[in-house]
Amino acid sequence: MPSSTFLMLAAFLTIPLLGALVLLDSPIDPEPLSFKEPPLFLGVLQPNTKLQQAEKLFENQLVGPESIANIGDVMFTGTADGRVVKLENGEVETIARFGSGPCKTRDDEPACGRPLGIRAGPNGTLFVVDAYKGLFEVNPWKREVKLLLSSETPIEGRKMSFLNDLTVTRDGRKIYFTDSSSKWQRRDYLLLLMEGTDDGRLLEYDTQTKEVKVLLDHLRIPNGVQLSPAEDFVLVAELAMVRIRRFYVSGLMKGGADVFVENLPGFPDNIRASSSGGYWVSMAAIRANPGFSMLDFLSERPFLKKVIFKLFSQETVMKFIPRYSLVLELSDSGAFRRSLHDPEGQVVTYVSEAHEHNGHLYLGSFRAPYLCRLRL
Repeated sequence: MPSSTFLMLAAFLTIPLLGALVLLDSPIDPEPLSFKEPPLFLGVLQPNTKLQQAEKLFENQLVGPESIANIGDVMFTGTADGRVVKLENGEVETIARFGSGPCKTRDDEPACGRPLGIRAGPNGTLFVVDAYKGLFEVNPWKREVKLLLSSETPIEGRKMSFLNDLTVTRDGRKIYFTDSSSKWQRRDYLLLLMEGTDDGRLLEYDTQTKEVKVLLDHLRIPNGVQLSPAEDFVLVAELAMVRIRRFYVSGLMKGGADVFVENLPGFPDNIRASSSGGYWVSMAAIRANPGFSMLDFLSERPFLKKVIFKLFSQETVMKFIPRYSLVLELSDSGAFRRSLHDPEGQVVTYVSEAHEHNGHLYLGSFRAPYLCRLRL
């Protein structure tokens, strides 16, 4: 039994001693979820150590490079200290900030900003979503920043508290983006995960008309988004439901939605296109089968969730979740094509995105102090 699991189970033993007192002012009121049995880690999902073959880039020069974009061979990412940076010739250069002030702890994030999803546009600019500040267009060559949509703008009467990822049409006209919650902020992402509220949304922003539309509502932690190659649908990872939804933005099915793939072997973060016409899906936490999935176990036990978050900080709870990174390639129909693993998170840790460029996978992380690069 993993030591982390043992610690958590030991914590459970304190429940009878604490009794109802613990629950009187619990910070969350979680809703029960019910998952199917996770897929077996056999065949395509057979555990391996392929991700451990990746090399670390810019080690200790950047922290939390969540998402990655390329303009030509120049690479860009956003970091945990609120910066958008250019990575070129071994150098890290700051090109934009959306907030201000000290950016040392998670509690600094609302003022400092936290750039998450990043994409290259058609005119040599970047589109970036900041979890706290909104949607931006950045000219990395002139270091010009343009606010497209403030997170302070209520959409259909609800605020956007946790902007997460975006995908952009080839002509730059439409931006599809996710707001993971109208209640919880990014700094409280584990509280959001434990509560499992269905207040997340997939939205569309028109860069010409400035209009915002809600495409899908009542999502449980929507995060990664990706347009199809034909731009007829958008995929959105629904993390707390371990599935990927599909919303049709053109064609005969326009306005309709369905499930693209369900019962994933882990909790999906960003989705990005693969060169084979499919999609890369990154997962920083898995649902081991055979094995024990802490998050599956807790999903149907809201009582225990309350107790845990009364007793422990988010940082402590993170230690209970095994550091197992998994990158899954899906076919264009959602079938599992291949999987890349780092079972102990030795090299690729807390993976958030797999960005394919010139025969390599560049692997982002929401916590690691480096990027990784893996030759395909």
